[in-house]
Amino acid sequence: MPKAQSAANHAMYDPVTHFVLMPIFTINLGVAIYWAIHDPQHRLGLDLWLVVLAFALILVNTKMRNYSLRVQDRLIQLEERLRVSALVSPAEALRLTMRQLVALRFASDQELPMLVAHTLGESLTSRQIKERIAQWRPDPIRL
Repeated sequence: MPKAQSAANHAMYDPVTHFVLMPIFTINLGVAIYWAIHDPQHRLGLDLWLVVLAFALILVNTKMRNYSLRVQDRLIQLEERLRVSALVSPAEALRLTMRQLVALRFASDQELPMLVAHTLGESLTSRQIKERIAQWRPDPIRL
């Protein structure tokens, strides 16, 4: 049985991105740098270009991950703005930032109105919101 989600363990890794692609691309960058320094034929232009390409692979991988997380956050923002509007006033929902809405998605419907009031009154950060959640609502399908 999977461990219950909480503020302490809700972060999720994408195995392919974090444990396959990034290590391969990082090793590739290291090999390219090593080869640029130790190339017996001294083709500096080509060697430097390979270093640039190796670094570009890391950037592309990072950007792809960031883009998917941004899209996910925007969808969560829309879902949570609708949910918050149904449980508290729509005006309060509009005052919440994206980060606050993303953090509030873990709160149960029962404690959401109180958390929204505290969030707006105290300008809570996403971490502070997550720490105050008593009844954690898991999100198992996030990226």
